[in-house]
Amino acid sequence: MGEEETLGGEGQGRSLAAPLIFLVVVFFQLVSTYLEQLKKRAAKTSTEVQLRTEIKQLLKEASSYSQPSTFAQAAKLRRLAAAKEKELANLQEMHNKEMKLSYDLYLKIIFLSKIVTYFVMICWFWRTPVAAISQQLVQPFGRMLSWGAGGLFNDNVLVGIIPWLILSTRVSKFVCRVIQ
Repeated sequence: MGEEETLGGEGQGRSLAAPLIFLVVVFFQLVSTYLEQLKKRAAKTSTEVQLRTEIKQLLKEASSYSQPSTFAQAAKLRRLAAAKEKELANLQEMHNKEMKLSYDLYLKIIFLSKIVTYFVMICWFWRTPVAAISQQLVQPFGRMLSWGAGGLFNDNVLVGIIPWLILSTRVSKFVCRVIQ
C-alpha cells in the first residue's frame, strides 16, 4: 500500500514531465532548424544587387554590338562584365564567410546547451518514470520504452527518460519538417 501511495503522488509531477521534456526538445529543434534556414538564406546586400544589375546591363550592351566593326567595343564590355563578376564573387565569398562564422557560433551554442540540458534531464529523471503508457498500446516495444524506468505498473509501461528523449527528438524532427 505504501508503494502505491508513493507512485500515486509522483503521478502528478510525472504527468507534466513528459510534455515539458517534449516541449524542450521541440524548442531546441525549432531553434536549430531556424538558424540553419537563416544561414542558407543569408540576405543579399545592396552592393551585390547593384553589381548584378551592372553585369546584366554590360552583357546586354555587349550583345547588341554584333557588327564586325563594333567587335572591339563588345569585347571591352565583356571583359568589364567579367571583372565585375569576379568582384561579385569575392564580395559573396566574404559575405558568406562572415555569415557562416556568426551562425556557426550560434549553432554551437545551441548544440552545447542542448547537450547540457539533456544531460541534466537524464540525471534528474534517471530511474524515475517520465510517463506511463498502456501496455496494449506499445505491445512489442514495452521493454524497450521502460529501459531505465522500472518496467510495468498497473498494466502500464513506465517510460524512461532516454527512450522518451529519443522518441521526442524523432517526433520534433518530423514536426519541424512539416512546418517548413
